[in-house]
Amino acid sequence: MIQALVLLLLAGSRVTGTNTNPRLKLSFHDLRGRHGLRTYELERSCCYDSLLLDEERGRLFVGGKNYLASLSLDNISKQDKKIYWPAPVEWREECNWAGKDINAECMNFVKILHLYNRTHLYACGTGAFHPICGFVEVGQRVEDAVFKLDFKSLEDGKGKSPYDPRHMAASVFAGEELYSGVATDLMGRDFTIFRSLGSRPSIRTEQHDSRWLNEPKFVDVFWIPESENPDDDKIFFFFRETAVEGSQGLGKQTFARIGQICRNDMGGQRSLVNKWTTFLKARLVCAVQGSDGSDTYFDQLRDVFLLPTREKRNPLLYAVFTTSSTVFKGSAVCVYHMNDIRRAFLGPFAHKEGPNYQWVSFQGRVPYPRPGMCPSKTFGTFSSTKDFPDDVIQFARNHPLMYNPVLPHGQKPVFLQTNVGYSFTRIAVDRVAAADGHYDVLFIGTDVGTVLKVVSVPKETWQNMEELLLEELQVFKDPTPVTSIQISSKRQQLYVGSRTAISQLPLHRCGIYGKACAECCLARDPYCAWDGTSCTRYMHNTKRRFRRQDVRNGDPSTLCSGDPQRNSVQEKKLYGVEGSSAFLECLPKSLQAQIMWTYQKTSSAPWKEVLWDDRVIKMERGVLLRSVQRKDAGLYHCQATEHGFTQNLLHLRLEVINAQQAETISLSWEEEPTQPFHRKLWYQDFLQLVDHPNLSTMDQVCEQLWSRKNQQPKRKPLLPPPLSVKAKNHKWKYLEEKKRARSRRTHEVPRSERGPRSTDFW
Repeated sequence: MIQALVLLLLAGSRVTGTNTNPRLKLSFHDLRGRHGLRTYELERSCCYDSLLLDEERGRLFVGGKNYLASLSLDNISKQDKKIYWPAPVEWREECNWAGKDINAECMNFVKILHLYNRTHLYACGTGAFHPICGFVEVGQRVEDAVFKLDFKSLEDGKGKSPYDPRHMAASVFAGEELYSGVATDLMGRDFTIFRSLGSRPSIRTEQHDSRWLNEPKFVDVFWIPESENPDDDKIFFFFRETAVEGSQGLGKQTFARIGQICRNDMGGQRSLVNKWTTFLKARLVCAVQGSDGSDTYFDQLRDVFLLPTREKRNPLLYAVFTTSSTVFKGSAVCVYHMNDIRRAFLGPFAHKEGPNYQWVSFQGRVPYPRPGMCPSKTFGTFSSTKDFPDDVIQFARNHPLMYNPVLPHGQKPVFLQTNVGYSFTRIAVDRVAAADGHYDVLFIGTDVGTVLKVVSVPKETWQNMEELLLEELQVFKDPTPVTSIQISSKRQQLYVGSRTAISQLPLHRCGIYGKACAECCLARDPYCAWDGTSCTRYMHNTKRRFRRQDVRNGDPSTLCSGDPQRNSVQEKKLYGVEGSSAFLECLPKSLQAQIMWTYQKTSSAPWKEVLWDDRVIKMERGVLLRSVQRKDAGLYHCQATEHGFTQNLLHLRLEVINAQQAETISLSWEEEPTQPFHRKLWYQDFLQLVDHPNLSTMDQVCEQLWSRKNQQPKRKPLLPPPLSVKAKNHKWKYLEEKKRARSRRTHEVPRSERGPRSTDFW
């Protein structure tokens, strides 16, 4: 155990992730108020783990506690339909008698949702530890306003849905058959890969054999064709389990796995009857190599996303991993090619031999047909697994594990984060056509309710990729883990589920990057481009003369050389009271930009970098000048450097005045009552009091603050200070009208209509 702890500590010191700061960070309130975030939640329900996207009907089907819901893909907050599907009372009571929580566990948690045919869905729930399934009618056309569960044809859900809502399950429909990875008993000890429904017999894995499955946690399952012949089609299961080949002395180790079975597997004739004869599994590796040559593994497989390509038999598989250590915390995304997966299953089998029963590569004779091959005319002459020779069946029973692991593309993760305070939980990927090629944009859910938007771009070649963390989005009001993600490339929307709610948000927010060509170009967002006047959605099929985009290089000096706004920089004027404090604020659009401050005594003087000390302090939002001096007066320049490009953000002219001048300025403000109050100046007034100058100066600053606030028409003090006669009349008139209004609200006696009051009030 001590040895394992030392190895984990060393691993944590070796692994370094990418830049942990996103370019933009948006809160839940920002997204909901300005960027189209919509939310949905059911009353007296929770746990929206099952989301099913139906582009044809334009609906998002949701499974939760005791409910099924159908939401509009355009706006999940409107046009919802619900089905109340609780567990029967007697099942709940029986569940409670078994020692389960009647409110937290003895409910019907919908865990499985699939499209069954053109008119129905297939749904399964835990049913208060009595798994149950049924068909949901949804209609054939978009305009069919039907969403109905046939309660009379409900069927047993054993082998399809888990008993326990905390247990994981994965399933996929292939034709009319359902392939599931699930626990098939109440205690959650009998895990199996199971085929049900359809016309063929039900098939499962060998029962209670740790060589096949050892405490697995099923994550996902996909139906992927092997060739043009449908008899070669295979089902691939992704799960994590306790490794039987783990290193001695390190205790229980969890390995990520990929398993395969043939769709046309009928089981054996004399052995492995109604059991899989084509089941094989291999380790799925996602690791980072340290400087000393040793690897740090991410073995906690969390989610897998299948990204289709032009070749249906060769999709890309994006997988999310975390570490199991409490000492070293990290998350990674690895991508896998089907060719590498097939190569591992065609490699040597793992075998235990020797006095210490070590796992080695099997060097003996492998029977024909090779275990794991599907019976078809493509690779052999067998028409059914029941025709396989006995030695093939026996070898398959004893050697389900492959010796060689499946390695990721590039032998390393495409995205990695360590020691950041959150872990990855889910992933969805969108392939985006940009001006300089196609890019895969990753949307990664975390356990704190955020979604990370990441894009990988090539540095010199497409083999050497750079990961860009574009956005960190707080999609839920509370920091609840993301449990499901669905993406609609057609509607350019992302749908995210958690225990408490469902959120919908657009895939891009181009306008937030800024109003200049350089800011849009530096974002390097494949969805966005500069159209000559603003940063807007890039459309690959449209031709616009001034459209500029460069995701790969992100070089504004080339793309934005003709931008008329490039050299236009905002200039502000700020007064600082001598002996007090002043704050020079400058906030870049990007959190990844490096800010540099320079200073000029006069406009013709050379630029000098601002030097930091106890009096001149660099802060996150700008520069704090404590105890302002006469020599601080001058022109300050705020510059941002990002991706090798430097741009001026702000010119700030600071004028230093004494206390007597500050009083004069205060009086001039009192004489201009129509001057609007600038809400962002509150901290400057506070900072001028930080160093507590002489009392007369403090009184002047407070007088200035009071005078400016007094100009707000909606914020009038209850006891006004001495004003002119005209102002007094107006003030007391307001109080008189307010009193009259309060009097009218307390009397319900009908009164005759009155004419409008003076226009001064209205």
